[in-house]
Amino acid sequence: MSTRSIVPFGPQHPVLPEPIHLDLVLEDERVVEAIPSIGFIHRGLEKLVEKKDFVEYVYVAERVCGICSFMHGMGYCEAVEHNMGIEIPERAKFLRTIWSEMSRIHSHMMWLGLLADGFGFESLFMEAWRMREKILDMFEYSTGGRVIFSVNKIGGQRKDMDNDMIADFVRILDGMENDIRTLTNTFLNDYAVKSRLEGVGFLTRQQALDLGTVGPFMRASGIALDTRKTGYAAYPHLEFEPIISTVGDSYARTDVRIREIFQSIDLIRQAAAKIPAGDVLVPVKGNPNGEYLMRVEQPRGEAIYYIKGNGTKNLDRFRLRTPTFANIPGLAETLKGCQLADVPILILTIDPCISCTER
Repeated sequence: MSTRSIVPFGPQHPVLPEPIHLDLVLEDERVVEAIPSIGFIHRGLEKLVEKKDFVEYVYVAERVCGICSFMHGMGYCEAVEHNMGIEIPERAKFLRTIWSEMSRIHSHMMWLGLLADGFGFESLFMEAWRMREKILDMFEYSTGGRVIFSVNKIGGQRKDMDNDMIADFVRILDGMENDIRTLTNTFLNDYAVKSRLEGVGFLTRQQALDLGTVGPFMRASGIALDTRKTGYAAYPHLEFEPIISTVGDSYARTDVRIREIFQSIDLIRQAAAKIPAGDVLVPVKGNPNGEYLMRVEQPRGEAIYYIKGNGTKNLDRFRLRTPTFANIPGLAETLKGCQLADVPILILTIDPCISCTER
């Protein structure tokens, strides 16, 4: 007869870079239920719109998360710009797209390294992070920062990249592509890696819909939804389709993110070939008034930025719904029926960002 027990997982655990707590209800070594508990690092960043004016708040929005910092700043700027009827220059839209896709590559490469570390493949972990360093070098060269970039501004971009710099970045990515294929081939075809990922943590298409999952976690269950297709920044000028898998297990989630790395490289190539000349910033007059809701496809999935202005320099309200927050119910579902030893890997397969979740 099996015995039922409750085992706490987190908030401190080697696989968790940030704190999240799960109460795991076990029957022997099998997880029957997972009860998540969040709120360990609540920082109150949304409240700061009352103290920082809407221009200054861009810096706060970027600091919601170091990994997703560029797109947090961009999502906030886009929400304010749409609210105020500001049309930013076409070149600025392309620059936002290039930096966004660089962010996606560096986030997915970081995640691949953490996944390898999660099942003890340390050399694979080091190799993934070594390649990611090249993307961070590109960020440092073009923005001056490696974590927080501060190039987003209401009305466009604070900095431009000249066409020679963009061409150099494309050449660097061309050189990286074969190395990344060699690296990711290990994730997709190595027997030891596949044994930890295949058939583990299934989430069906219907469950993904019912639980409101987003991003690669959702697309790995067969839902072809990508917020970039709504047409913000320069994405209307680029050709791509959402990357999906219909399997819905941990291996499928790994496969989707790997293919998204190569898609991002292709999108940067397209943007570099089509970027127009011109200014990157327009003057901003007046203050936000009324409401606007902006959706942006972060590396982890759809993020929602809501602003409410009152005609003064300080917003009444800023609200951010992050992808990890949306994916926690799906995570709890995938944990049902798994073995206790698979829990760390399954948590990693949603690519959790708890600092985003508990902003």
